[in-house]
Amino acid sequence: MSHVVIIGCGVIGAAIAYELSLVKNLKITVIDRQLPAKASTGAALGVLMGVISHKVKGQAWQRRHTSIQRYETLIPELEAITGRKIPFNRQGILSLFGSAENLTGWENLAAVRHSQGWKLELWDIAKLKNFCPQVDHTKITGAVYSPQDRQLDPTALTLALVEAAQYNGVTFTFGVTVLGMDTPSPEIENISQCSVVETTEGKIAADWIVVAAGLGSTPLTAQLKQMLDIRPVLGQALHIHLDQPLGNFDFQPVITGNDVHIVPIGGGDYWVGATVEFPSNADEILPNQEMLTEVWQQAIAFCPDLAPAEIIRTWSGLRPRPEGRPAPVIDQLPGFSNILLATGHYRNGVLLAPATADAIREMITSGDNKK
Repeated sequence: MSHVVIIGCGVIGAAIAYELSLVKNLKITVIDRQLPAKASTGAALGVLMGVISHKVKGQAWQRRHTSIQRYETLIPELEAITGRKIPFNRQGILSLFGSAENLTGWENLAAVRHSQGWKLELWDIAKLKNFCPQVDHTKITGAVYSPQDRQLDPTALTLALVEAAQYNGVTFTFGVTVLGMDTPSPEIENISQCSVVETTEGKIAADWIVVAAGLGSTPLTAQLKQMLDIRPVLGQALHIHLDQPLGNFDFQPVITGNDVHIVPIGGGDYWVGATVEFPSNADEILPNQEMLTEVWQQAIAFCPDLAPAEIIRTWSGLRPRPEGRPAPVIDQLPGFSNILLATGHYRNGVLLAPATADAIREMITSGDNKK
């Protein structure tokens, strides 16, 4: 029985743990220095922009395709196991555009999606006003509606993944810090195998180690002299409340425009975000209040009925963005046969969690078959 140790329990680590818990003959341990979903996952808006993304081929599209499909079965599966309700908006994503928009580009994308078995609809201003009368801005001339894209609550999802994985026998240990991993001499051709994870609560023997620690992946890989450079990008968002929902009560899609998301979460409540703030130096990023105000004013410009809303809270989180390479990093750590990386998802961690879990499961099961 192979022992898999997963470091990190955001949505990525939790999704991997659950997916691996469905595989026979695996013992799985997840460790995190915090409780689940306390880092970038807990700050995410959970907008799953798959079909509406401009990725149409290769791994970038395939991962989105895999995840969007898997979520349709995963959410009911987790709810059945745990008895938890996971807020999951099935009413799609509406992307607003103005007169300068490349309509031909959207028409081409809609045609590609149709050939791939997915739907994208181009709406003129009359149809937009009919379905979403809350959208009212002179520069908006239409929208693209993606009925098969979704939005969910990332924290509720992560907690359900943890509970379902526990039900299937996975061990979770929180409040534990990884101190290091053993680095024996290379076995063959400069390839090593780590067999022990050293933590503040003792040593854990491991056949496979999965690093799913977001920004914490950089110091972990640095200890192994194969540093993966992941930098923080800050995002801020607001939770607001209105006395009644925007527009048509029975049609509440996510509305997005100019990279600002208006996310209905029920009962007249909405999440609005998010900023994209890069560090001015290598380390610290302090939330810029002006940028959050700008996002809020942009949302009100799209939907003036937001103006009287009560701001219940604001929050921020750090997204893990790989430096000098595309996000995410789903790969074997160079120089090590049994350390796998599932990290650096930047703004698409929740979207790509199922596909990441699928990829890691494939690496481990095919690797075990070769042993």
